[in-house]
Amino acid sequence: MEACHPKGKTGRDRSRESDVKKLFILFALLGTTLMAADKTVYDFTLTSIDGQPTPLSSFKGQVVLLVNVASRCGYTPQYAGLEALYEKYKDHGFVIVGIPANNFGGQEPGTNAEIKTFCTSKYNVSFPMMAKVSVKGSDITPLYAFLTDKTANPKTGGEIGWNFTKFLVDHDGKVIARFDSPVKPDAPELTSAIERALGGPK
Repeated sequence: MEACHPKGKTGRDRSRESDVKKLFILFALLGTTLMAADKTVYDFTLTSIDGQPTPLSSFKGQVVLLVNVASRCGYTPQYAGLEALYEKYKDHGFVIVGIPANNFGGQEPGTNAEIKTFCTSKYNVSFPMMAKVSVKGSDITPLYAFLTDKTANPKTGGEIGWNFTKFLVDHDGKVIARFDSPVKPDAPELTSAIERALGGPK
């Protein structure tokens, strides 16, 4: 009796396996894209400037302006405008979150305590301030990895260019607009975007 040997794979079998692998990769990529699309800023937690964990979900239901700030930047006087903006809209469901970063020109070298003292004494900042993080590079904090991800945020993603870049987030935690450093807090394009997100002029 002849020994029974398994038959080699036919071209059709190899083609079928190749198709299955391609489908698997396609579904994996699709799943990753959908997961990125489902994420919001509420999925992230920062540390407050006083050292307390601050889930961004604690701002759920509000319109949020996320700003990477610095104390020794040419744009640092925007702190005054940001505080005025916060005072104008805070009773309508608006909050600003200041996020210090030392990524640009070493313009935020101080400790969190020094940053807090500077903001409150010089600009009377009362909006929430977070502990210092990195907003670009290999040590980028997860929130900014998400904000700058063009897959998750195709309209507003892209590397942070400088201090005082502003991301506007709607009531559902979705990023709806981005404003670069030169856009002042009282600029019409920014205030009108905030008012639209809040549901109309205030």
